[in-house]
Amino acid sequence: MRQPEFVLASIDDAFLVRHSQILCDSYRHWTGLHLFDVEPDSQALARQLYQASFAVASHDTQDDPLFNYANAQAQHLFGMRWDEIIGLPSRYSAEAMLREERASLLERVERNGFVDDYSGIRIAKGGSRFMIRNATVWNLLDEKGAYYGQAALIKDWEWI
Repeated sequence: MRQPEFVLASIDDAFLVRHSQILCDSYRHWTGLHLFDVEPDSQALARQLYQASFAVASHDTQDDPLFNYANAQAQHLFGMRWDEIIGLPSRYSAEAMLREERASLLERVERNGFVDDYSGIRIAKGGSRFMIRNATVWNLLDEKGAYYGQAALIKDWEWI
């Protein structure tokens, strides 16, 4: 499927640039790896992350966390546009019976900083399901090192 064009006019530019940098910096902090071979300046990094062939999504720090980022591939997987997924409780990305498993995963990430072995079934808006394998889920840290939420990187999935 063709990736949508990156359009800053429809997404808050300052948020997107800062958040993309936090996503990449936090990923490197916890895993020692880079999301991209070469990380360009902030504006280009935001564009590159949004248009990546892998899915990246994140949620905030609320007790019932809300999605605050989903790149084009994540939007495709979950069958939602930016304005539909942003602000949605991230627990809705799993079926009701799997939410306890998801909560356990997020607690493990909070304790350890990241996990890179998560596999599970997720559900898209229209009810279709997909299996993710070996996803990386990590804590986000802002520029001052304060907890900023959590993110997921999905490179391997299969529709079921």
